[in-house]
Amino acid sequence: MGSQEEIKIEEDFILIRFQNDTNEVFRVERPINQGLIQFHFGIKGKAKFIFNQGNYALDLKEEKSLLLYNPQKELPLNLELAPNSWVISVIISIKKFHALFSSEADYITFLSEDNKDKKYYNEGNINPSMAIVLSQLFHFNLHPSIKNLYYKGKGYELLSLYFNRTEDPNAEQCPFLIDEDNVLKIRKAKDIVIANMAEPPGLQELADQVGLNLKKLKMGFKQIYGDTVYGFLFDYKMDFARKLLDSGSYNVNEVGLKIGYSTGSHFIAAFKKKYATTPKKYLMSINPNT
Repeated sequence: MGSQEEIKIEEDFILIRFQNDTNEVFRVERPINQGLIQFHFGIKGKAKFIFNQGNYALDLKEEKSLLLYNPQKELPLNLELAPNSWVISVIISIKKFHALFSSEADYITFLSEDNKDKKYYNEGNINPSMAIVLSQLFHFNLHPSIKNLYYKGKGYELLSLYFNRTEDPNAEQCPFLIDEDNVLKIRKAKDIVIANMAEPPGLQELADQVGLNLKKLKMGFKQIYGDTVYGFLFDYKMDFARKLLDSGSYNVNEVGLKIGYSTGSHFIAAFKKKYATTPKKYLMSINPNT
């Protein structure tokens, strides 16, 4: 069966991890009190949220997020988690949320005076910074006594990144993102560099593969993922390397080779640049007996 773990960060602020590594659909039902905001993040696979006794459903896909809020009625959690799917949910009261963002009420649309009594729904993308935090909530090795503190910090970090305004003011009216076809090409470019992370194509080759000119590839990638192509790939490779080390199945040199470093010293230098520690010291920190 799939599993769920609920962590109470504070009063009226909880985080729930849903993990289904089986080949069957995992169903969860849980009451949610009125006046609570729900954030749902699709880590991998897909999920479905069902409302009104099955009369209405919202899909949550990989790399997508949902924000749900209805001050007029309760929105109980009725979740169907597809096989091999992970979801993280953050549930927080509107009162606590207001306290966090009171000075930003004009910026966060559904907190505005006009909307405070209206229901609110928003679907968004999970950017790379959020993806790293979400991944860390599934992959960590900490003493149980500080687990809640870790989750608390990550819960606040996740909300901060969700509402972070990263757009370039000079590119705010850029027509690039209006074209959904171009957005799909950028996502394809991301998939290509990830699939070939050990030997990624050059930028011009990548642009040719997805059918964009070089300028649109670079500009569009930065707008959607908040980083350059190779900056994004570096972060992804380092996160992937950390997961391989976490698994305990590979030594440092094997991990380096898997993500495209021909020498161990180059991998060690890259890992240290990202995490301010060496892979060996990181391994020792998660397993002192290694």
